[in-house]
Amino acid sequence: MHRRKFLTTAALGGAGATTLAAPAIGQSTPQVQWRCTSSFPQSLDTIYGGAEDVARYCREATDGAFDIQVFAGGEIVPGLQAADAVQNGTVEMCHTAAYYYVGKSPTWALGAVIPYGLNNRGMNAWLYYGQGIELLNEFYNGQGLHYLPAGNTGTQMGGWFREEIGGLSDMNGLQMRIAGLAGRIMEEVGVVPQQIAGGDIYPALERGTIDAAEWIGPYDDEKLGFYQVAPYYYYPGWWEGNLTLNVFVGTEAWEGLPDTYKRLLETACRAANTEMMAEYDYKNPAALRTLVSNGAQLRAFPQDVLNATYDAALQLYSDLRSNNSEWGPIYDSMMSFQAEHFLWQQVAESTFSQFMRSKQTNGELPAQIDGSGSVQQ
Repeated sequence: MHRRKFLTTAALGGAGATTLAAPAIGQSTPQVQWRCTSSFPQSLDTIYGGAEDVARYCREATDGAFDIQVFAGGEIVPGLQAADAVQNGTVEMCHTAAYYYVGKSPTWALGAVIPYGLNNRGMNAWLYYGQGIELLNEFYNGQGLHYLPAGNTGTQMGGWFREEIGGLSDMNGLQMRIAGLAGRIMEEVGVVPQQIAGGDIYPALERGTIDAAEWIGPYDDEKLGFYQVAPYYYYPGWWEGNLTLNVFVGTEAWEGLPDTYKRLLETACRAANTEMMAEYDYKNPAALRTLVSNGAQLRAFPQDVLNATYDAALQLYSDLRSNNSEWGPIYDSMMSFQAEHFLWQQVAESTFSQFMRSKQTNGELPAQIDGSGSVQQ
């Protein structure tokens, strides 16, 4: 099925609407022009591309009638002010990561990711089938916004460090660029968190203004060149078992949108969500190889770092449940599903992955075996 036909059909009610798609959309395509500000620079084509995908899908499905113009971070407002621009009516829509705005309320983070939370598949399952979107919108609607998931990076890397981390004590005093609630957790183990937009991270590392920085993963990190100034590349990014990117639409703009366009925008965001994850999964392996060949040194976080930050995360969430009435219902729903999700993953997904990783380690995957069937040396 062609992309435009799929989006048109889905926006109008699914497979049963297929024969009605063309005339129905033709009769209900008023001209709507919106501006969307991104939190990301154009050079990061995958994460920035999520907003471009949403805009393209809407434009193609309506022959240009629903036209969303995308602006990179800094073109209208700085990247970390994208949601503010929607709230104050500067633009109708933004593409961002909700956890950038935890300064407004910690509850914002739940629409993106929380440390030691769900992975990509679990987050999507909870959002689409566990009433996650509905629960989040009960909160975001109170902020003058309508929330839609629109992209995911998957589990991220743990960032770039100028010096090697041998254990928990080495975290004390580090100046680290880190976003969202992870910064508050890092404070508990002695790190001094800094929130810096993506385009400003490299010069801060180069000058030594910061000692470490997390960004996304190999494909984007390679583009930004962090390995040149901070060679130690840590994993996993425990604070981002996934990162759900999102679209925020101003409440007034959303309510004024024709129902057909609302369904189309929802479908376009859902398609962009799938597209971004697939693109990262395809591009990250080659980028990781390139980074290592250029001198990046892969390191796993020491176990005492993981244990200490996990305990700090649980204490933070307990405090928020006690002191923030908006946090509790969303967090409880997410965590109830997390227990079920990881139980299921343990049975089938993890055992399959472990077996296949053992074959990869032993050089026994098909691509590692030559035509005679013997393992390549």
